[in-house]
Amino acid sequence: MAQFASISPTALMRCIGTPQAPVIIDVCIDEDFADDPFPIPTARRVPHMKIGDLSAELKDKNTVIVCQKGRKLSHGAAAHLRSLGIRSEVLEGGNVAWRTAGLPRVPAAVLPPASPGSRWVTRWRPKIDRIACPWLIRRFIDPAASFLFVPPAEVLAVAEKFDAIPFDVPDTRWSHQGRDCTFDTMLAGFGLDTAALAKMAQVIRAADTNAHARVHEAAGLRALASGLSRGVRDDLAQLDAGMVLYDALYRWARDGQSETHDWQAEVAS
Repeated sequence: MAQFASISPTALMRCIGTPQAPVIIDVCIDEDFADDPFPIPTARRVPHMKIGDLSAELKDKNTVIVCQKGRKLSHGAAAHLRSLGIRSEVLEGGNVAWRTAGLPRVPAAVLPPASPGSRWVTRWRPKIDRIACPWLIRRFIDPAASFLFVPPAEVLAVAEKFDAIPFDVPDTRWSHQGRDCTFDTMLAGFGLDTAALAKMAQVIRAADTNAHARVHEAAGLRALASGLSRGVRDDLAQLDAGMVLYDALYRWARDGQSETHDWQAEVAS
């Protein structure tokens, strides 16, 4: 049974990856983090004594506070935020309970150094992988990430000059690997091993590599992506619209794969 102002690891995991996800703040001490440097997806580390400094930023947002075992640091930080008028819960059992539940954890070593607010760059006129990857980053890594879309020949130079992380271009860390697309590479690199994301990856990979016959839904994703690209000229506006598309694909992969629809059956019932 959930305690007052607390949330279970399972309930929090169902929020992560959706537009309704809370802001997750990890206040565990440096020694504990060094012993187990694998934060919860989207969690940002903030010293517990500085939690009040975020009050303006967190106004009107839901927050979940995490520490090593879900005890004094998280309860104290959450209570402090509530005293400032900010909705705040504690993750029951903290990072230890999350790890015990076998839920995804991101290796701290691969997180963008400027997170939240990391900057990424890729080729302009995105279609599938270059929309799916920003969706993944914002929903599971850095909700405040920004994205630059530039001519293909300028991606690496822009990355260097603007301190951005290049992706979905050859000879970079975050790109296609063999038959895998960049979305696959990010899932593996960020340790995001869930059944829903794996199913999404199957659809995205097939749509992005012209292997539609392998996954039925891939042809639909390709059609929607092509139509979106032709209907929206601005790459950032296309990304905003694509976030809704991939939110829907994630919810289907997580909860809706067994759902069917047949007009005659609906009428008969």
